[in-house]
Amino acid sequence: MKNYTDDILEIAKTIINIPSPSGYTKEVIAYLQDVAQKYGFSNYLTKKGNLIIDVKGTDEYTVGLSGHVDTLGAMVRSIQSDGSLKFTTIGGPIWPTLDGEYCKIRTRLGKLYTGTFLSTSPASHVFKDASTKSRDPENMVIRIDEVVTTQKETKDLGIAAGDFVFFDPKTVITDSGYIKSRFLDDKMSVSILFGVLKYLYETKTTPKHNLTFIISTYEEVGHGASYIPDVDELIAVDMGCIGDDLSCTERQVSICCKDSSGPYDIDIVNRLVEASIAGGIDYATDIYPYYGSDVSAALRGGKDIKGGLIGPGVHASHGMERTHRLAVENTFNLLLQYII
Repeated sequence: MKNYTDDILEIAKTIINIPSPSGYTKEVIAYLQDVAQKYGFSNYLTKKGNLIIDVKGTDEYTVGLSGHVDTLGAMVRSIQSDGSLKFTTIGGPIWPTLDGEYCKIRTRLGKLYTGTFLSTSPASHVFKDASTKSRDPENMVIRIDEVVTTQKETKDLGIAAGDFVFFDPKTVITDSGYIKSRFLDDKMSVSILFGVLKYLYETKTTPKHNLTFIISTYEEVGHGASYIPDVDELIAVDMGCIGDDLSCTERQVSICCKDSSGPYDIDIVNRLVEASIAGGIDYATDIYPYYGSDVSAALRGGKDIKGGLIGPGVHASHGMERTHRLAVENTFNLLLQYII
């Protein structure tokens, strides 16, 4: 079988560099919808912008596969008297990792300005607390790369409260197989799902069950898949956690048994484990202590479904994230083993 990992990584590099914080996902969704149409799969958008792609199976049972394309980000909260910007959080980034990071500000008219997230004590030669001041939105600003010294001069650029701020993802793929970037959560998983679609398209494979691919757009703020089409079960494909008393590595696919919203369906978890063993796939089972998924949102939204959660192991989530191509391969292979 052709190795689809390079194809998946090409998709990932493309969509990671299309800015899409929660609330501003239309550009990346348009790109992915074009790809789905190129493969010939039926698709449509929900009212809130989720992309739904349908693949016909051999029976009437329907498996949902979800991944979220929205990311962390920020919005302009206010303009300071010196022309710099205060900001408000979209999602939950680890703010100390953003001190000194480059960004772009998009105005309502579509103009882009560049800038840098900085502490309000940004210089060690000037501020005694430069190294010790807390890094958070209350103690940080965005310095924009325009000649402005007053609030009015920044306003005259067209920048206003509510403008979206995009983080520089800084994507790098190393010769040793590591993928390091912001927003691997969850654009790597979305890329894997599109690798599955490409496989089904190129090999003309019909899956055992109907498949409904759900590319959600508000997961980072809690309601990504709160409304979904009718499915019998939903597998969220999202990042696997790595760290304190967790067994997953950056090279494995993680199968989550329970997160902060409660246990996942035991039958689905067992089938995922069985599929991993049958396919010789390197996997780990884990409990995620501070985590919710599209399955969590769907259940809270009232859907009568069974749910599961898998994904490539990702280190340093919501900061400078990293995974490995082996985790991509293992996640892709588990999905194929499960649906075919």
